[in-house]
Amino acid sequence: MTLPRVVLASSSPRRRDLLNLIGIGHDVRPADLDETYMVGEEPKAHAERLARAKAEAIAAAEPESLVIGADTVVVIDGAVLGKPRDAAEALRMLSMLEGRTHSVLTGIAAVWQGTLVSRIVSVDVTFKPLTGEELSSYIATGEPMDKAGAYGIQGYGATIVSRIEGDYFAVMGLSLVALVALINELGLSYDFPR
Repeated sequence: MTLPRVVLASSSPRRRDLLNLIGIGHDVRPADLDETYMVGEEPKAHAERLARAKAEAIAAAEPESLVIGADTVVVIDGAVLGKPRDAAEALRMLSMLEGRTHSVLTGIAAVWQGTLVSRIVSVDVTFKPLTGEELSSYIATGEPMDKAGAYGIQGYGATIVSRIEGDYFAVMGLSLVALVALINELGLSYDFPR
């Protein structure tokens, strides 16, 4: 079965790139949500809740489309690292991560014809030890500023990651394996482009 019109409920250029990578044409319609944590909410629950909320918010206006939502958080020592507000916060985050292993949690949701399905994908990522100069140099590229945890594994950040255990694409913001599983769960099917 051919996929219906696909709408990505995210402004993330990386998520757009990943859909394009596997040949899923799509429109972009970012959901405007309050992403504040609920009192006592666990990071996994938060990422999945936001992915579901993004997909549902756009699906209400796109009832005939397959709507995809996603959210990614970085967690270390119980602390959740979102997108840094400025270079100082990026330095604080990267200093927490350098030389250590942290978790990247990506929630993915899909809605089609009123049915909502979702998953959470957890990946362990280890950074090599970094000097203050390396951290400052990386921040100066600007790459950390729009990414959870202040790094992008697919860009310059690839040079600071020494190990990854799990789905590389989930670290980028959208697990393609999980997405195809959700598409199948909805009774649709992903066909390889010819």
